[in-house]
Amino acid sequence: MNIAIVGAGGWGTALANLLAVNLHDVVLWSIEADVVDEINQHHSNSAYLPGITIPERVRASCDTADVNKAELIIVATPTQYIASVFRERDFHIHDKIVVSVSKGIEQNSLHRVSQVLQDAAGIDLDRFVALTGPSHAEEVARQVPTTVVAASRDVGVAKLVQQVFTTPFFRVYHSHDVIGAELGGAVKNVIAISAGIIEGLGLGDNTKAALMTRGLAEITRLGKAMGAQALTFSGLSCLGDLFVTCTSKYSRNRAVGEKIGSGQKLDAILAETKMIAEGVATTASVRELSHRYHVEMPIVNQVYAILFENKDAMHATRELMMRETKSEIW
Repeated sequence: MNIAIVGAGGWGTALANLLAVNLHDVVLWSIEADVVDEINQHHSNSAYLPGITIPERVRASCDTADVNKAELIIVATPTQYIASVFRERDFHIHDKIVVSVSKGIEQNSLHRVSQVLQDAAGIDLDRFVALTGPSHAEEVARQVPTTVVAASRDVGVAKLVQQVFTTPFFRVYHSHDVIGAELGGAVKNVIAISAGIIEGLGLGDNTKAALMTRGLAEITRLGKAMGAQALTFSGLSCLGDLFVTCTSKYSRNRAVGEKIGSGQKLDAILAETKMIAEGVATTASVRELSHRYHVEMPIVNQVYAILFENKDAMHATRELMMRETKSEIW
């Protein structure tokens, strides 16, 4: 197929390499001319995926016309920038299959990525697929065995994307629960920040396991309230992604939390890197969603207070431990 990827960051670049293995023709679109030049001239992307050679079948472009020629569009843009990217440029993707690999909840609107793209680009939700799961770009680019899920309202479209992406090192399952897949991939980043905070505070594996488990319970409660299937959150799009994001050295969200826990300030942390930790903005969005749907999310509330209200992280941990006792399942 002729495939365009909107966003030439680490994940977009890793997926371009993966699709080239299946002999697809891939164009990586970026607003950064220096990134485009490096990919085309040197077959590398040192800013976002260093140490990886990009195949000649992959080319980069700043021209929206190259995106419009594609049969399938992959959105690999950070969530908070998707609306502006698609509103400010002459993309024509409303009649294309659109695959999102972005994981976040838009601030203010509180929209999932599918809703953002529907508003900004007029996509057909029956031709939209959320491709998500435990899949660090650094490992996919090295062809480390990885499994993800393709979720679409139209299972036939999900199965098509499944075939496009499947390789001997990248296995794709399909699902029809788009809400659950998008929420799991987004909200687990908030819990990953909390796992990093635990590392920064010097606390132990017991504490991290507690946060991951109770964080999964919070995500599931919110998902059910928003119309997702509870079982989805035990799968790759949530539990699998939650585990890898809370424990991996590649996780940007976990790294932000670790620096917060060690006493650094959020503004300084975000200023020192080009890589975006989606969980920071998503924390504020998820907190608002929990209020809108009347879902209790104590871990999310404490992460918000630490990030945006300068709450002491150890004090927040104590408050979580000393909440009113109750049944595990409620």
